[in-house]
Amino acid sequence: MEIDIRGPRFGAAVTTVVLAVVLVTGSGRLLAAQAVVFAVGAAAGVARSPYGWVFRTLVRPRLGPPPGTEDAAPPRFAQAVGLFFAALGTVGYLVGPQWLGMAATACALAAAFLNAAFAYCLGCEMYLLLRRATTA
Repeated sequence: MEIDIRGPRFGAAVTTVVLAVVLVTGSGRLLAAQAVVFAVGAAAGVARSPYGWVFRTLVRPRLGPPPGTEDAAPPRFAQAVGLFFAALGTVGYLVGPQWLGMAATACALAAAFLNAAFAYCLGCEMYLLLRRATTA
């Protein structure tokens, strides 16, 4: 399945804001909500995630046709990586230790920011490296 290349970047921008708020507030509940967003993106695909829905219904119609498309598998894998860090961070914030929540959230925030600001999807690159390693 091919997706609009702007969709994952939009989702990364929203995720960056959410994760920055989590770091500032220490809200394990907000991080848990972001983990659910990651879980939907990993299970159903980024186009069917909550942020994907917002992009598809509210943002994309105002932007015009996409400048390009990409395979949905790498961003979907990136959502699974985000889910791992968000789940780990949620445990840290809600159960302890607090530093685990902060560290896991900071890692996820760094990856989301790279995608939002520079269109560099760290999880996508991990996916491609793993694919090359397993098919070689």
